[in-house]
Amino acid sequence: MTNMAQEDQSVRILSGKETEALIAQFDRESNVRSFSGIPGFIVKGLLLLFTAYVFWVTLIVSLPEQVRRSAFLGILIFIGYILYPVRFGKTERQNYVPWYDLVLGTLGSVAFFYYAVNFQTIIARAIMLQPLDVLMGITGSLILAELCRRVVGIPILVVAAGFIAYAFAAGFSLRRVVHQLFYTTDGIIGTPIGVCSTFIVLFIFLASFLEKSGIASFFIDLANSVAGFASGGPAKVAVIASALEGMYSGSSVANTVGSGSVTIPVMKKIGYKPEFAAAVEAAASTGGQIMPPIMGAAAFLMAELTGIPYPVIAVSAILPAVLYFTGIFLMIHFEAKKLGLQGLPKESIPHFGRLLFSRGYLFLPVIILVALMSLGFTPAYAACFAILAAVAVSMFRKDTRFTPVSFLDALGGGARNTIGVAMACAIAGIVVGIVSLTGLGQVLISLLLMVANNSLFLALLLTMIACLILGMGIPTTANYVIMATITAPIVIRMGVPVMAAHMFVFYFGIVADITPPVALAAYAGAAIAKANPIKTGITATRLAITAFIIPYIFVFNPAMLFIDTTPFEVVRIVVTSCIGMFGLAVGLEGYMLRRVFLVERLLAVAGGLLLIDPGLLSDLLGFAFIILVVILQRVGRGSFRLK
Repeated sequence: MTNMAQEDQSVRILSGKETEALIAQFDRESNVRSFSGIPGFIVKGLLLLFTAYVFWVTLIVSLPEQVRRSAFLGILIFIGYILYPVRFGKTERQNYVPWYDLVLGTLGSVAFFYYAVNFQTIIARAIMLQPLDVLMGITGSLILAELCRRVVGIPILVVAAGFIAYAFAAGFSLRRVVHQLFYTTDGIIGTPIGVCSTFIVLFIFLASFLEKSGIASFFIDLANSVAGFASGGPAKVAVIASALEGMYSGSSVANTVGSGSVTIPVMKKIGYKPEFAAAVEAAASTGGQIMPPIMGAAAFLMAELTGIPYPVIAVSAILPAVLYFTGIFLMIHFEAKKLGLQGLPKESIPHFGRLLFSRGYLFLPVIILVALMSLGFTPAYAACFAILAAVAVSMFRKDTRFTPVSFLDALGGGARNTIGVAMACAIAGIVVGIVSLTGLGQVLISLLLMVANNSLFLALLLTMIACLILGMGIPTTANYVIMATITAPIVIRMGVPVMAAHMFVFYFGIVADITPPVALAAYAGAAIAKANPIKTGITATRLAITAFIIPYIFVFNPAMLFIDTTPFEVVRIVVTSCIGMFGLAVGLEGYMLRRVFLVERLLAVAGGLLLIDPGLLSDLLGFAFIILVVILQRVGRGSFRLK
């Protein structure tokens, strides 16, 4: 239990089992069967077998891509059918796997290993597949789709099925479609699963080891030492802790439940409404996927699809991420001032210096990760060294020290957490494969250009809507792949830099996690706070409003992503954008030194938007508006009291 929880024993913090149950309730990837004894030992053995394969092909041998990717999916499919029940939320008796899941897992695994073993012969046949080839391709694809339904959900399958139907409607034969989707590196084993099997999987393992090292508890205590004393301290602690956790965790729901199980009860205790407390945690946790240096899994796919090195992408994401969290931080500050909320008692807050001295070494794995990638090491090798560093730093304290059991648990947890991302990547590969086969991308580009009437803003608006709708039922990774394949080329053709176009769809795929009516991160927070889910989602969207504004700004002015800019320009953008966030927070929360009235709110919002836009004229005008609001607040001029 953290120091923040200790300040009042009446604040009930969720237990570990309750936290796990809550994550499983909202996160399909965590809804797994329970095993113990000999069956548990066998399952752990399978997970470790997969782990050994990952590190073997990453660090020791170099296999053909067809072999490596097919074997990767073949192992995961067999394990996936053992772990995931046929129905989401279904409670099965312990140590129980139905016979049909064993059959399905075996058949799916055989189909993918069939290609891995015979890939040279199949490549030589080109599209002239034999009946057995077609049968294996269909079997493997259908079994993969069923596992994806269990782990990820139905919506992504509906999207993939729609694209496959289009291929058949366009006149392509079953043999041609099977060849494209199953036997080429443009389909199921395409770029998404290639990146997942090399980079993403290792960062998932890194997150698992960092979690076991006790870094999450350290981040909460560190955030508490920085902001626990301030007005509405626990909410600010939630924002800082979630930003720090975002450096290694890419799951909005897991972030929300992990830190929210501690922060949400304390936020409620000091006076925040349940919906607001849950929304703060959901909005901050969702932002973890845009927080460098690790970000979400989709960022690694961005590096592969764009050809831009991952360290460059991470650096470009710094300012937008800082503005995102700054916006949330300021809004909860003004909400606390408006409600007259206090911070936590001084005796319950850990001392910053002593905390850093005693546990600051936990930052070492992240520092090593950043340093190695900056020196030119591949993300895969950097992640491996960071994992070793996480094991090393855990040894400094008895309560976090890795034992053989906890070490194997960390490996097993990383392997299990890979399944959901891999299934989403594989099914997203179907969409990419059909677009490549049929030329559908060019058709969609022409159609959207016609609808947008060559208006970049309208094209961006339509892209945003598509990302948000798709994100309601599809994980961020798959959402990004699909939209990067279909819509990013459209805005690139209209003159937008590649980085800005891809970052645009990346952002809106992420904020779908807190956008009603389907906002899983907000719903998870609401469950902890016992709040209304829809109201929580609406509040989270308001708190995260900058995530809906910033992407438009860096598209129209890529200097925010450090594209074609100077150090002086970067400093100016940082300063003016932060002041702009101050104006937006004042306008949206309706409070600064006192309640902010209608004209002042309009001026504050207008000034904030102008300052966030990195232009000299807009900065001067926006700054003038903000200064005017500050003056009006200071003098309390009654003539502006229009409600």
